[in-house]
Amino acid sequence: MPDTLSMSEARERLTRLPEELAGNPEADAIAITRHGKPVLAILPWDLYESIRETLDIMGDPELMATLREGIGQASAGRTTPWEAVKDQLSL
Repeated sequence: MPDTLSMSEARERLTRLPEELAGNPEADAIAITRHGKPVLAILPWDLYESIRETLDIMGDPELMATLREGIGQASAGRTTPWEAVKDQLSL
């Protein structure tokens, strides 16, 4: 499946696009063009939700600070083994 469709091609294939995207796990989005210029993107719902969640997190300074702190701790080797965490959670 092409990564780009003209508006008229997209109109003709709109009802089949969900199955075409689902059948091609490597396809992440399809650009829809008008007069050769991209004007829309069609993407699987899961990818859309993932992008929105990522943008929400990136737009929250407190969450980003927590994420950076966690990445720094992991990079420095300050981690807790999963089994120890599971034991703490089951208390």
